Amino acid sequence: MIDPHEKTSRPARTTDEPANGMMPPPIRRITLDSQPTVALPPSQDAVAIANTGDRSLAAAGRPTRGVAGPERMTISDLSVYYGDNHAVKHVSLPIRQGEVLALIGPSGCGKTTLLRTLNRLTELTGTARREGLITLDGTDIDSLEVTEHRRRVSMVFQQPNPFPMSVFDNVAYALREQGAKRPKKKVLEPYVVDALQRAGLYDEVSSNLDHPALRLSGGQQQRLCIARALAARPEVLLMDEPCSALDPKSTNVIEELIVELRKELAIVIVTHNLQQAYRVGDHVAFMYLGDLVEYGPTDDLFDNPKAARTRDYIGGAFG
Repeated sequence: MIDPHEKTSRPARTTDEPANGMMPPPIRRITLDSQPTVALPPSQDAVAIANTGDRSLAAAGRPTRGVAGPERMTISDLSVYYGDNHAVKHVSLPIRQGEVLALIGPSGCGKTTLLRTLNRLTELTGTARREGLITLDGTDIDSLEVTEHRRRVSMVFQQPNPFPMSVFDNVAYALREQGAKRPKKKVLEPYVVDALQRAGLYDEVSSNLDHPALRLSGGQQQRLCIARALAARPEVLLMDEPCSALDPKSTNVIEELIVELRKELAIVIVTHNLQQAYRVGDHVAFMYLGDLVEYGPTDDLFDNPKAARTRDYIGGAFG
């Protein structure tokens, strides 16, 4: 009788015997016509760019960065509260003409609240309050008439929001609002054309400026909103994820436009897209839970982030 608890010896399995008792498939050997090419180790730049998840950037090389001009807006120890929620915590940043400042960070980190505060939109929320100082060309923005401030600091929103009127009237609206009298169409036309040209849209709509704006494509509608903002001749342009609702082709057009516009404006853009921040940003500010974690030139922040949270965010550990 065999004791079920008794240990029985079993012949050792040979190295050629598969674990599951089945024979492995035959090995197929490929004869090469020439020696394979050995890949060289990636450069530091390539590693940094690859960490952003955008392989095309490594092939394209580094974008050309803007040349910093005068400081148009200054944010000093800014805090924004919604009731008891401290949404933006003691942030200080410069906003310079000739540059694009990209605000990055996960959802709910305070970057859109910061952007809206620059346009004095958070004060429309009853529970919101602000501490700290924001200046425009050295003047406290609270001392400016709000309509005049929003003419000088214009904003483009995440979703294209053209008015239900013609292409011409959308752009002319900003111009008509500035004057005490309602100027005639013939007087406004050169200004409308100029704004459409600066927004890169004129060639596509010049044949019919009376075309309904709501019948334009999504990318065209967003550029129309940019043209409407530019018509007022602002000094600072704020953009809240302007490409999030657009296809890749339209996104590329908008990004090229942003790079071109920075020559004459100070631009601040909020984006969740790290590749976009790398392509268009001259300086990047990384925010997390209301704090400004790190700020610096785009290449420095992406290549050699100083804060561990910045490295984790850029590396995709959270988002």
